[in-house]
Amino acid sequence: MYERACRELNSDQEARWLVEEVASSPWSSALDEVVTKQSGSRFEEMLRRRGEGEPLQYVLGHWSFRALDLMVDDRVLIPRPETEGVVEVALQLLDDIAAPDPIAVDLGTGSGAIALSLAKERRMGEVWATDDSAGALAVAGANLAGVGGWAASRVRLARGSWWDALPDHLRGRVTLAVSNPPYISNGEWAGLDLVVQAWEPLSSLVAGPTGLEDVARVVAGARRWLVPCGGLVVEIAPHQADEAAALAREVGLGAVDVRIDLAGRPRALVARAPRG
Repeated sequence: MYERACRELNSDQEARWLVEEVASSPWSSALDEVVTKQSGSRFEEMLRRRGEGEPLQYVLGHWSFRALDLMVDDRVLIPRPETEGVVEVALQLLDDIAAPDPIAVDLGTGSGAIALSLAKERRMGEVWATDDSAGALAVAGANLAGVGGWAASRVRLARGSWWDALPDHLRGRVTLAVSNPPYISNGEWAGLDLVVQAWEPLSSLVAGPTGLEDVARVVAGARRWLVPCGGLVVEIAPHQADEAAALAREVGLGAVDVRIDLAGRPRALVARAPRG
């Protein structure tokens, strides 16, 4: 069975992950000894799904993101290292703001990766996670339950489009807003990896004709919702750096910067609300 797994999967490492998933035990060189009769059918099903091209993360049903192990399926994007870096930028900005009991917002939360990372890695007053997709919020809710404890008690889920999902009493009180919005243009869609096209949610990837439509919506609402000197961090495509920075300046945000990712590419738009 081990030889078959290696033939049908992309790598020995993928076979290792699938076996560990179904066996709930460390890797064994003798696969048939690890995969019991009870778990064997699940292993076969996972092999079938992976063989049909479904992303490994969806087949496993979970994936790591910073300090979290997140449930993921095709209702949400697969967590990526680039977004982990965006969270790091957001945490650094939050530390610079140094507000007591800060209120943070994750706009377009998807799996809840950003919101739950903020709540787990810093002592927050509240973290609001918004999404227009009921399916995405269901996944985020499952991940919220999985985190549990004090961190989870600070997270609130809200359905709606970007800032519109937030209750009015938060207007002007948000310390930090973070978002990984869709930023692919209609024209760029055809050039994406075929696996991404086939499996990941289109609405979480493609923004419109320019690719900046949702970035612009997030940026446009920042001044109304952020506290004076509050921070905004938005994930963008590298080629959008100049245009995204211009959008932030046009709406009156200051300290506008674009931070690079681990590959040295522009990735995170950073801005601050005016002092008041």
